[in-house]
Amino acid sequence: MNLKMQPTTISMLADEVSRAPESVQPRLARVGMDGIEMPLLFAADGETFRLPAKVSAWVDLQDRNARGIHMSRLYTLADEHLARGVPSYAALRGLLEAFLQSHEGLSGRAGIAIASTLPLRRAALLSGLSGWRQYPFELRAELSADGDFSCVVAVEVLYSSTCPGSAAMSRQLVQQKFSETFGAGQVDASRVAEWLASQEGAIATPHAQRSVARVEVRLAPSASDALPVVEWIDRIEAALDTPVQAAVRRIDEQEFARLNGENPMYCEDAARRLVAVLETDARIADYRLRVAHLESLHPHDAVAMAVKGVAGGFTAG
Repeated sequence: MNLKMQPTTISMLADEVSRAPESVQPRLARVGMDGIEMPLLFAADGETFRLPAKVSAWVDLQDRNARGIHMSRLYTLADEHLARGVPSYAALRGLLEAFLQSHEGLSGRAGIAIASTLPLRRAALLSGLSGWRQYPFELRAELSADGDFSCVVAVEVLYSSTCPGSAAMSRQLVQQKFSETFGAGQVDASRVAEWLASQEGAIATPHAQRSVARVEVRLAPSASDALPVVEWIDRIEAALDTPVQAAVRRIDEQEFARLNGENPMYCEDAARRLVAVLETDARIADYRLRVAHLESLHPHDAVAMAVKGVAGGFTAG
């Protein structure tokens, strides 16, 4: 049996939030919801699709005579606006304007954060195979009643890092073993080649580890309307040059080993590579990056961070 609630019945329901507090209350900086389950329209590789996302939506509470905010309005507006199309600079601003309009007289600042994971098909290095990679990303925006708007795009990328110090010490051991094996004077090239291909010729190998880079960029007001999630994933992988792989054949694995051998890097090296990319993009008003090398030598991680250093901007804390 389908029962329909009548307006008169709804108006009789208890509304504790609208009841005025007994005394003047402190202002609250943020009131809302975290972890809202909501689909997100997204575009990549020429396709538009839905991603599962977690959304945080909030406003401040400036009215000291109000018990609380209207959380259902935030949910309804987020659901309505995010269903319209792929998030953009203008679309996120429009959603936050709607948040503030729905809380006129109560709130003077609104914000939203959207976290999801983007599946991208990535080509192997040489074989022509391809496989899926998952890239966590986040979109964050805040708007004040006086029009101050901030939009941040954050992405996370996995890559491989070979330790330069370990590589140098490994080469040193190979050099010492070579001298012990062949001594001084002229040696037979074919014998050397055979030795290099043997276990004895690879007496030491440098340690490498899976590593992760997280980059947050605050877009300048002059930035294009599109949010550059895929572009920044591509640029980070290109700068580091050793992104982890999905489907591979042996030829891809060998090429991966070559790239790691040609690009040994400490966490400081990786961070500086990314700084060099970020500093050249006029669309970026501010940035914060963190790279972590998940050490195979140690039980702890090696970490480096960098910020643009603008007044009132991101900090490394």
